[in-house]
Amino acid sequence: MKKRSTPLPFLWIILLALALAGSSQSGTARGEPAAPEAPSSLPAFSGSITAKMDGEVHTLPLEEYLIGVVAAEMPASFEQEALKAQAVAARTYLLSRMSHRSGSHPDADVCTDPACCTAWSGQDAQKARWGTDYEANRAKLCRAVSETAGVYLVWQGEPIQAVFHAASAGQTAASGELWNALPYLISVPSPETAADVPNYVSTVAVPAEDFRQTILQAAPQADLSGDASGWLGMQTLTESGRVDTLTIGGVCLSGQTLRTLFSLRSAMFTLEYAGGDFRFTVSGYGHGVGMSQYGANVMARQGADYAAILAHYFPGASLEDVSRKNMEQVASATSLSSSS
Repeated sequence: MKKRSTPLPFLWIILLALALAGSSQSGTARGEPAAPEAPSSLPAFSGSITAKMDGEVHTLPLEEYLIGVVAAEMPASFEQEALKAQAVAARTYLLSRMSHRSGSHPDADVCTDPACCTAWSGQDAQKARWGTDYEANRAKLCRAVSETAGVYLVWQGEPIQAVFHAASAGQTAASGELWNALPYLISVPSPETAADVPNYVSTVAVPAEDFRQTILQAAPQADLSGDASGWLGMQTLTESGRVDTLTIGGVCLSGQTLRTLFSLRSAMFTLEYAGGDFRFTVSGYGHGVGMSQYGANVMARQGADYAAILAHYFPGASLEDVSRKNMEQVASATSLSSSS
Protein backbone atom coordinates (compact mmCIF):
# COMPACT_ATOMS: atom_id res chain seq x y z
CA MET A 1 0.00 0.00 0.00
CA LYS A 2 1.67 3.07 -1.20
CA LYS A 3 1.21 6.73 -0.56
CA ARG A 4 -1.17 8.88 -2.64
CA SER A 5 -2.39 12.43 -2.30
CA THR A 6 -5.01 14.31 -4.32
CA PRO A 7 -6.87 17.57 -3.61
CA LEU A 8 -9.96 16.65 -1.66
CA PRO A 9 -12.59 18.73 -3.51
CA PHE A 10 -12.27 16.51 -6.57
CA LEU A 11 -12.83 13.41 -4.41
CA TRP A 12 -15.92 14.93 -2.83
CA ILE A 13 -17.39 15.77 -6.22
CA ILE A 14 -17.05 12.13 -7.19
CA LEU A 15 -18.51 10.87 -3.92
CA LEU A 16 -21.38 13.36 -4.02
CA ALA A 17 -22.32 12.23 -7.51
CA LEU A 18 -22.21 8.61 -6.37
CA ALA A 19 -24.33 9.41 -3.35
CA LEU A 20 -27.04 11.03 -5.48
CA ALA A 21 -26.96 8.16 -7.96
CA GLY A 22 -27.18 5.47 -5.28
CA SER A 23 -25.75 2.06 -6.08
CA SER A 24 -27.37 1.53 -9.47
CA GLN A 25 -23.95 1.00 -11.09
CA SER A 26 -23.50 -2.20 -9.16
CA GLY A 27 -21.66 -4.86 -11.13
CA THR A 28 -20.32 -8.27 -10.25
CA ALA A 29 -16.93 -9.88 -10.04
CA ARG A 30 -16.36 -13.11 -11.89
CA GLY A 31 -18.47 -15.84 -10.37
CA GLU A 32 -20.01 -13.51 -7.76
CA PRO A 33 -23.72 -12.92 -7.15
CA ALA A 34 -24.88 -9.30 -7.25
CA ALA A 35 -25.61 -9.19 -3.53
CA PRO A 36 -24.03 -10.84 -0.45
CA GLU A 37 -25.57 -14.15 0.44
CA ALA A 38 -25.27 -13.52 4.17
CA PRO A 39 -27.44 -10.84 5.80
CA SER A 40 -26.06 -7.34 5.49
CA SER A 41 -27.17 -3.73 5.20
CA LEU A 42 -24.63 -2.13 2.93
CA PRO A 43 -25.14 1.62 2.49
CA ALA A 44 -26.12 2.91 -0.94
CA PHE A 45 -24.37 6.27 -0.58
CA SER A 46 -20.90 4.85 -1.13
CA GLY A 47 -21.44 4.20 -4.84
CA SER A 48 -19.18 1.86 -6.80
CA ILE A 49 -15.53 1.08 -7.36
CA THR A 50 -13.75 -0.41 -10.37
CA ALA A 51 -11.31 -3.22 -9.67
CA LYS A 52 -8.93 -5.11 -11.92
CA MET A 53 -9.19 -8.84 -11.28
CA ASP A 54 -7.25 -11.40 -13.31
CA GLY A 55 -6.71 -8.88 -16.08
CA GLU A 56 -10.36 -7.80 -16.31
CA VAL A 57 -12.03 -4.68 -14.88
CA HIS A 58 -15.19 -5.19 -12.82
CA THR A 59 -17.50 -2.68 -11.16
CA LEU A 60 -18.87 -3.41 -7.69
CA PRO A 61 -20.53 -1.44 -4.88
CA LEU A 62 -17.64 0.00 -2.86
CA GLU A 63 -18.87 -1.33 0.47
CA GLU A 64 -19.45 -4.79 -0.99
CA TYR A 65 -15.93 -4.78 -2.42
CA LEU A 66 -14.69 -3.71 1.01
CA ILE A 67 -16.06 -6.92 2.54
CA GLY A 68 -13.81 -8.89 0.20
CA VAL A 69 -10.82 -6.78 1.21
CA VAL A 70 -11.43 -7.34 4.93
CA ALA A 71 -11.97 -11.07 4.26
CA ALA A 72 -8.60 -11.31 2.52
CA GLU A 73 -6.64 -9.01 4.83
CA MET A 74 -7.72 -10.09 8.33
CA PRO A 75 -8.81 -13.43 9.84
CA ALA A 76 -12.58 -13.56 10.34
CA SER A 77 -11.92 -15.07 13.78
CA PHE A 78 -10.60 -11.72 15.01
CA GLU A 79 -12.53 -9.58 17.47
CA GLN A 80 -15.39 -7.52 16.00
CA GLU A 81 -13.79 -4.17 16.89
CA ALA A 82 -10.54 -5.23 15.20
CA LEU A 83 -12.51 -6.13 12.06
CA LYS A 84 -14.18 -2.72 12.21
CA ALA A 85 -10.80 -1.00 12.52
CA GLN A 86 -9.63 -2.97 9.48
CA ALA A 87 -12.75 -1.96 7.56
CA VAL A 88 -12.13 1.73 8.24
CA ALA A 89 -8.44 1.51 7.36
CA ALA A 90 -9.19 -0.35 4.12
CA ARG A 91 -12.04 2.01 3.20
CA THR A 92 -9.70 4.96 3.70
CA TYR A 93 -7.18 3.34 1.40
CA LEU A 94 -9.80 2.61 -1.28
CA LEU A 95 -11.05 6.21 -1.22
CA SER A 96 -7.49 7.40 -1.66
CA ARG A 97 -7.00 5.09 -4.64
CA MET A 98 -10.30 6.19 -6.20
CA SER A 99 -8.96 9.74 -6.37
CA HIS A 100 -5.49 8.76 -7.62
CA ARG A 101 -5.19 5.59 -9.66
CA SER A 102 -2.00 3.60 -9.97
CA GLY A 103 -0.13 3.73 -13.24
CA SER A 104 -0.12 -0.08 -13.25
CA HIS A 105 -3.91 -0.13 -13.75
CA PRO A 106 -5.06 3.25 -15.15
CA ASP A 107 -8.36 1.71 -16.24
CA ALA A 108 -9.38 0.75 -12.69
CA ASP A 109 -9.42 2.33 -9.24
CA VAL A 110 -7.75 -0.64 -7.58
CA CYS A 111 -6.48 -4.13 -8.28
CA THR A 112 -6.47 -7.33 -6.26
CA ASP A 113 -2.67 -7.64 -6.15
CA PRO A 114 -1.64 -6.97 -2.51
CA ALA A 115 1.81 -5.87 -3.67
CA CYS A 116 0.12 -2.99 -5.50
CA CYS A 117 -3.17 -2.33 -3.71
CA THR A 118 -4.88 -4.69 -1.27
CA ALA A 119 -5.73 -8.36 -1.31
CA TRP A 120 -9.35 -9.27 -2.11
CA SER A 121 -11.37 -12.43 -1.62
CA GLY A 122 -14.60 -13.18 -3.49
CA GLN A 123 -17.40 -15.27 -2.06
CA ASP A 124 -16.29 -18.43 -3.89
CA ALA A 125 -12.87 -18.16 -2.25
CA GLN A 126 -14.46 -17.36 1.10
CA LYS A 127 -16.65 -20.46 0.91
CA ALA A 128 -13.67 -22.62 0.01
CA ARG A 129 -11.61 -21.24 2.90
CA TRP A 130 -14.27 -21.08 5.59
CA GLY A 131 -16.37 -24.12 4.73
CA THR A 132 -19.21 -24.56 7.21
CA ASP A 133 -18.22 -21.30 8.93
CA TYR A 134 -18.92 -19.28 5.78
CA GLU A 135 -22.31 -17.88 6.81
CA ALA A 136 -21.16 -16.88 10.30
CA ASN A 137 -17.90 -15.37 9.08
CA ARG A 138 -19.57 -13.53 6.21
CA ALA A 139 -22.10 -12.05 8.64
CA LYS A 140 -19.27 -10.85 10.93
CA LEU A 141 -17.55 -9.07 8.08
CA CYS A 142 -20.78 -7.55 6.74
CA ARG A 143 -21.45 -6.25 10.23
CA ALA A 144 -17.95 -4.76 10.52
CA VAL A 145 -18.45 -2.92 7.23
CA SER A 146 -22.04 -1.81 7.82
CA GLU A 147 -21.42 -0.61 11.39
CA THR A 148 -18.62 1.65 10.15
CA ALA A 149 -20.45 2.62 6.96
CA GLY A 150 -18.80 5.57 5.26
CA VAL A 151 -16.28 6.17 8.08
CA TYR A 152 -12.68 6.84 7.08
CA LEU A 153 -9.55 8.53 8.45
CA VAL A 154 -8.38 12.04 7.57
CA TRP A 155 -5.44 14.33 8.27
CA GLN A 156 -5.99 18.02 7.57
CA GLY A 157 -9.13 17.15 5.61
CA GLU A 158 -7.62 14.51 3.32
CA PRO A 159 -7.80 10.69 3.49
CA ILE A 160 -4.66 9.40 5.15
CA GLN A 161 -2.35 6.64 3.98
CA ALA A 162 -3.97 4.06 6.24
CA VAL A 163 -1.40 1.31 5.78
CA PHE A 164 -1.37 -1.84 7.88
CA HIS A 165 0.64 -4.99 8.42
CA ALA A 166 0.19 -8.34 10.13
CA ALA A 167 2.28 -8.08 13.29
CA SER A 168 4.83 -5.76 14.85
CA ALA A 169 7.46 -6.93 17.28
CA GLY A 170 6.61 -4.64 20.16
CA GLN A 171 6.88 -1.41 18.16
CA THR A 172 5.52 -0.22 14.82
CA ALA A 173 7.82 1.49 12.32
CA ALA A 174 7.55 5.17 11.40
CA SER A 175 6.79 5.69 7.72
CA GLY A 176 10.06 7.60 7.35
CA GLU A 177 11.93 4.34 7.96
CA LEU A 178 10.66 3.04 4.61
CA TRP A 179 8.97 5.88 2.70
CA ASN A 180 8.22 9.56 3.30
CA ALA A 181 7.76 10.69 6.89
CA LEU A 182 4.10 11.39 7.70
CA PRO A 183 2.95 12.91 11.01
CA TYR A 184 0.31 10.25 11.70
CA LEU A 185 2.58 7.29 10.81
CA ILE A 186 5.01 7.37 13.69
CA SER A 187 6.45 4.55 15.75
CA VAL A 188 4.09 3.45 18.54
CA PRO A 189 4.04 0.46 20.93
CA SER A 190 2.07 -2.58 19.80
CA PRO A 191 0.78 -5.11 22.35
CA GLU A 192 0.90 -8.44 20.49
CA THR A 193 3.32 -11.12 21.66
CA ALA A 194 4.37 -14.60 20.61
CA ALA A 195 1.32 -15.91 22.48
CA ASP A 196 -0.96 -13.97 20.10
CA VAL A 197 0.73 -14.41 16.72
CA PRO A 198 1.46 -17.69 14.89
CA ASN A 199 5.12 -17.85 13.86
CA TYR A 200 5.80 -14.60 15.70
CA VAL A 201 9.47 -15.59 15.66
CA SER A 202 10.73 -17.30 12.51
CA THR A 203 14.17 -18.43 11.35
CA VAL A 204 15.76 -18.64 7.93
CA ALA A 205 19.00 -20.61 7.53
CA VAL A 206 21.06 -19.98 4.39
CA PRO A 207 24.15 -22.04 3.49
CA ALA A 208 27.23 -19.83 3.13
CA GLU A 209 27.61 -20.35 -0.62
CA ASP A 210 23.92 -19.56 -1.28
CA PHE A 211 24.27 -16.50 0.94
CA ARG A 212 27.34 -15.36 -0.99
CA GLN A 213 25.65 -15.76 -4.39
CA THR A 214 22.51 -13.95 -3.26
CA ILE A 215 24.42 -11.00 -1.83
CA LEU A 216 26.54 -10.70 -4.97
CA GLN A 217 23.39 -10.46 -7.10
CA ALA A 218 22.45 -7.27 -5.24
CA ALA A 219 25.97 -6.01 -4.50
CA PRO A 220 28.49 -7.45 -6.96
CA GLN A 221 31.21 -5.23 -5.47
CA ALA A 222 30.98 -6.98 -2.09
CA ASP A 223 34.15 -8.76 -1.01
CA LEU A 224 33.01 -12.20 0.07
CA SER A 225 36.36 -13.92 -0.16
CA GLY A 226 37.98 -15.71 2.72
CA ASP A 227 36.22 -17.31 5.67
CA ALA A 228 32.49 -16.61 5.83
CA SER A 229 32.75 -15.74 9.51
CA GLY A 230 34.37 -12.46 8.51
CA TRP A 231 31.76 -11.29 6.00
CA LEU A 232 29.44 -9.53 8.46
CA GLY A 233 30.26 -5.99 9.57
CA MET A 234 28.59 -3.07 11.34
CA GLN A 235 24.80 -2.96 11.82
CA THR A 236 22.54 0.03 12.50
CA LEU A 237 18.93 -0.04 13.70
CA THR A 238 15.96 2.20 13.06
CA GLU A 239 14.06 3.98 15.84
CA SER A 240 11.66 1.03 16.04
CA GLY A 241 14.46 -1.53 16.35
CA ARG A 242 14.37 -2.89 12.81
CA VAL A 243 17.55 -3.33 10.81
CA ASP A 244 18.37 -0.08 9.04
CA THR A 245 21.68 -1.09 7.46
CA LEU A 246 24.05 -4.02 7.66
CA THR A 247 27.54 -4.08 6.18
CA ILE A 248 28.30 -7.33 4.34
CA GLY A 249 31.58 -7.82 2.54
CA GLY A 250 32.34 -4.14 2.98
CA VAL A 251 29.08 -3.02 1.32
CA CYS A 252 26.27 -1.34 3.26
CA LEU A 253 22.89 -2.94 2.52
CA SER A 254 19.52 -1.85 3.86
CA GLY A 255 17.44 -4.07 6.10
CA GLN A 256 14.61 -3.90 3.58
CA THR A 257 16.93 -5.09 0.82
CA LEU A 258 17.99 -8.08 2.92
CA ARG A 259 14.37 -8.78 3.80
CA THR A 260 13.54 -8.96 0.09
CA LEU A 261 16.62 -10.95 -0.92
CA PHE A 262 16.02 -13.68 1.66
CA SER A 263 12.19 -13.55 1.84
CA LEU A 264 12.18 -12.60 5.52
CA ARG A 265 8.86 -11.95 7.25
CA SER A 266 10.06 -8.54 8.49
CA ALA A 267 13.13 -6.32 8.84
CA MET A 268 13.15 -6.92 12.60
CA PHE A 269 15.87 -9.56 12.54
CA THR A 270 19.27 -10.61 13.81
CA LEU A 271 21.86 -12.35 11.63
CA GLU A 272 24.67 -14.64 12.73
CA TYR A 273 27.00 -17.13 11.14
CA ALA A 274 27.49 -20.58 12.66
CA GLY A 275 28.14 -24.09 11.43
CA GLY A 276 28.39 -23.14 7.77
CA ASP A 277 25.03 -21.31 7.70
CA PHE A 278 23.90 -17.72 7.99
CA ARG A 279 20.87 -17.72 10.26
CA PHE A 280 18.25 -14.96 10.35
CA THR A 281 16.04 -14.80 13.44
CA VAL A 282 13.00 -12.69 12.55
CA SER A 283 10.27 -11.19 14.72
CA GLY A 284 6.86 -9.98 13.53
CA TYR A 285 5.44 -10.01 10.01
CA GLY A 286 5.12 -7.20 7.48
CA HIS A 287 6.60 -3.77 6.80
CA GLY A 288 5.66 -2.62 10.30
CA VAL A 289 4.11 0.75 9.38
CA GLY A 290 0.63 1.82 10.51
CA MET A 291 -1.85 -0.56 12.10
CA SER A 292 -0.68 -3.92 13.34
CA GLN A 293 -3.57 -6.30 12.69
CA TYR A 294 -2.67 -8.70 15.48
CA GLY A 295 -2.02 -5.72 17.74
CA ALA A 296 -5.48 -4.39 16.89
CA ASN A 297 -6.97 -7.76 17.80
CA VAL A 298 -5.21 -7.75 21.18
CA MET A 299 -6.44 -4.20 21.86
CA ALA A 300 -9.99 -5.22 20.94
CA ARG A 301 -9.78 -8.25 23.21
CA GLN A 302 -8.71 -5.91 26.00
CA GLY A 303 -11.81 -3.76 25.47
CA ALA A 304 -10.73 -1.07 22.98
CA ASP A 305 -13.24 -0.06 20.31
CA TYR A 306 -12.30 0.51 16.70
CA ALA A 307 -11.95 4.29 17.16
CA ALA A 308 -9.46 3.79 20.01
CA ILE A 309 -7.50 1.24 17.98
CA LEU A 310 -7.23 3.59 15.01
CA ALA A 311 -6.33 6.55 17.24
CA HIS A 312 -3.47 4.49 18.68
CA TYR A 313 -1.98 3.39 15.38
CA PHE A 314 -2.68 6.61 13.43
CA PRO A 315 -2.13 9.30 16.11
CA GLY A 316 -3.46 12.70 15.14
CA ALA A 317 -5.72 11.42 12.37
CA SER A 318 -9.47 11.87 12.85
CA LEU A 319 -12.56 9.98 11.75
CA GLU A 320 -14.77 11.43 9.02
CA ASP A 321 -18.04 10.20 7.56
CA VAL A 322 -18.61 10.22 3.80
CA SER A 323 -22.40 10.36 4.18
CA ARG A 324 -22.23 13.35 6.54
CA LYS A 325 -19.79 15.08 4.24
CA ASN A 326 -22.13 14.48 1.30
CA MET A 327 -25.04 15.93 3.26
CA GLU A 328 -22.95 19.01 4.04
CA GLN A 329 -22.12 19.39 0.35
CA VAL A 330 -25.79 19.12 -0.62
CA ALA A 331 -26.83 21.59 2.10
CA SER A 332 -24.15 24.04 0.98
CA ALA A 333 -25.18 23.78 -2.66
CA THR A 334 -28.86 24.26 -1.74
CA SER A 335 -28.02 27.28 0.37
CA LEU A 336 -26.02 28.87 -2.44
CA SER A 337 -28.83 28.20 -4.91
CA SER A 338 -31.45 29.72 -2.60
CA SER A 339 -29.41 32.88 -1.97
CA SER A 340 -28.67 33.56 -5.64
